Amino acid sequence: MKKVAFLVAAEGIERVELTEPWDAVQAAGHQPVLLSPETGEVQTFDHLTAAEKRSVDQAVGDVAVDDFDALVLPGGVANPDALRTDATAVAFVKDFFASGKPVAAICHAPWTLVEADVVRGKRLTSWPSVQTDLRNAGADWVDEEVVADGNLITSRNPDDIPAFTKTLLEALK
Repeated sequence: MKKVAFLVAAEGIERVELTEPWDAVQAAGHQPVLLSPETGEVQTFDHLTAAEKRSVDQAVGDVAVDDFDALVLPGGVANPDALRTDATAVAFVKDFFASGKPVAAICHAPWTLVEADVVRGKRLTSWPSVQTDLRNAGADWVDEEVVADGNLITSRNPDDIPAFTKTLLEALK
């Protein structure tokens, strides 16, 4: 059994980009763990409509990269925009990426990867509006369902979740 960190901000998380990969990781016999800058609850959304709340398992500042086998960064617009302003979360993402373990980011989540300065020279995808930020940070942005480049896995939107999740689970083998 592998431990998979799901790192999110307090709100603005696209619900299905958290819950569907989470459920797939759990169904494959692994342990998903919800991390956020603060403990308590986080608010997921179905696009712009508040959906369910989820309890945070641990604050990102209280864990180490060595505690986990993979990192998932769900999207939503507000979630990664808030996460990239949290120095502890950004440092965790940067260190996790440097570890060589799988890092999977979907939709707007690559904004946090830009802030962690880990996209230079990498081939990846995202929600279309993030492509200029990624290119400006030195990434090779492509419009594909799922892109795996080394330990980095990226997808564009909720429609890509099946391919995103399949690629994540393969990386956990």
